[in-house]
Amino acid sequence: MMSENIFYTKAAKYWANVPATIDGVLGGYAHISDIDIAGSKAFLNDILALKNGPGTKLALDCGAGIGRITQNLLITLFDKVDLVEQEARFLSAAKKRIGENNERLGSLYHAGLQSFTPQKKYDVIWCQWVLGHLDDYDLIAFLNRCKRALNTNGVIIVKENITSGEEIEYDDEDSSVARPYRLMQLIFQEAQLDVIKEDLQYGFPDSIYKVYSFALVPKEVEKRSFLLTL
Repeated sequence: MMSENIFYTKAAKYWANVPATIDGVLGGYAHISDIDIAGSKAFLNDILALKNGPGTKLALDCGAGIGRITQNLLITLFDKVDLVEQEARFLSAAKKRIGENNERLGSLYHAGLQSFTPQKKYDVIWCQWVLGHLDDYDLIAFLNRCKRALNTNGVIIVKENITSGEEIEYDDEDSSVARPYRLMQLIFQEAQLDVIKEDLQYGFPDSIYKVYSFALVPKEVEKRSFLLTL
């Protein structure tokens, strides 16, 4: 079993050598970016349309990379977007892509999620293709910290690779894991989060994992208060 320190150190070394481009951060799959953003936009718009759904004042992009999601999705819907990313080169690239003087660009945090604690209250906390870099215990702890950082009616959105079997699959190259659907549900339960909506991303090539989006709210928030207004 790999120690926690080696698990995180290997990941940091991997990303330190990845080009600060869409193709780099997507592992050679830049061609799926538009499909991904379109699916995410549809999912997020459904969440924002909920009765008693989240506001649109402040969002947090976790594992933001070069700002692909912030630039193409979050910044078009929220007054301000904060970014957290452990690779400094990516944060610099994000500032250039989005525009350092863009009034919707909020705070940029240089940190790994295993050690990051949100300091503000967010309407939406977006976590995509990054939670596989946390071990199970750190992931549960991180989700709990995010839960405490939600504004009234706030939502955590997780979009991640899901294995087709029942086992965790480890990627030695970037030091990450892909989790099965059942384990993701158990982790959400441990973090005292309810899934109010989930979707399978369509249009991706068969050569990659299935990708699911989950909208999560604290368990004390009753599911029946979230009703589509459409």
